[in-house]
Amino acid sequence: MLGRLNHVAIAVKDAVQAAKVYGAGFDAAISEAVPLPDHGVITVFVTLPNTKIEFLQPLGEASPIAKFLERNADGGIHHVCYEVPDIIEARDRLTKEGARVLGDGNPKIGAHGKPVLFFHPKDFSGALVEIEQA
Repeated sequence: MLGRLNHVAIAVKDAVQAAKVYGAGFDAAISEAVPLPDHGVITVFVTLPNTKIEFLQPLGEASPIAKFLERNADGGIHHVCYEVPDIIEARDRLTKEGARVLGDGNPKIGAHGKPVLFFHPKDFSGALVEIEQA
């Protein structure tokens, strides 16, 4: 059921600037900044040979990333994202085991144009977990 690690997301004040460090220091490919109003973020992806790093910048004061940065002024790891073959099946299986899905329980379209869901960090050893349909 659990697929590969799709990305690790890092909350930052300036996603473009944060990604430049990876481009310059590691010669990594960097995406354009993409606003995702439904999620309240601007994303920039750094593509690595085996996964991606997603830099998340707040999009507006109500952004969950703005709240995260209030508590963690220097930024930090926000979530990990795993691929799953069937997001509804994965959601149902995880909630049956006691994991709490955040939001209304229905997938939203994420940064890669695919359905995503988030699960409560208290149910995953303190890590916010995102699943994305592969």
